Amino acid sequence: MNHKTVLLSIQDGIAEVAINRPDKLNALNETVRAELTEVFGHLVGRNDVRVAILHGAGDKAFVAGADVGEFASRTPEQQREVYRHLRVYDALAEFPKPVICAIHGFCIGGGNELALACDVRVADATARFGQFEIRLGLIPGAGGTQRLTRLVGPGQALRIGLSGDLIDAHEAHRIGLVEFLVEEGGHLDKARELANHMARWSPVALRLVKKGVREAAEHHLEDGLDAERELFLEAFASEDGREGVRAFVEKRKPRFRGR
Repeated sequence: MNHKTVLLSIQDGIAEVAINRPDKLNALNETVRAELTEVFGHLVGRNDVRVAILHGAGDKAFVAGADVGEFASRTPEQQREVYRHLRVYDALAEFPKPVICAIHGFCIGGGNELALACDVRVADATARFGQFEIRLGLIPGAGGTQRLTRLVGPGQALRIGLSGDLIDAHEAHRIGLVEFLVEEGGHLDKARELANHMARWSPVALRLVKKGVREAAEHHLEDGLDAERELFLEAFASEDGREGVRAFVEKRKPRFRGR
């Protein structure tokens, strides 16, 4: 795929997607958002891809927010029209395969919301997080009040959203904004380690675990448990599910084929 701002490489079942706009701290403009959406749409149909890693190029930022200059001249009607189209945040959240976000440097505003749309977040010691919209008289518009609250709770989400302050990687890990904290420069290595570990398992089961956890976040417990049972039955009826059970009984390594 020939893109200006997004790099894609695929090896051993792992897709690495890099936002490649380091001179602008990987700020999200229309081109970046469109190309990311296209890349992840392409990866949905790639049977040779089991897990994806998202990261930012350069040494200063994962994504330092949206390109404010791009939307500064939009009218409210134009911005509403933007919201009517599939957004990159939704494309990431709805991507059926696991997405690991490898974060270094600035992860601010739309960048933090992009990380929130991923499944697992790995940050190195240089990472800095924040929702700066309050500084502009705005609020987060792509998950910074909703996904963030589900991840860290309302108190911490309010602290981050109302202050407009940065929090460092250690604090982000403490409150559960990121799942893994590693030494400076180790974010991609850790993300690759996790991706390779996940890629050993059935693609069917990976997809259904992700779907089940999403059900838990979006529904009451009883409805979520009902949905979980249906997802279990779907996994149980799959070829991978039958193979996994047989392999366990026969004391051998399973051969998962994604069916």
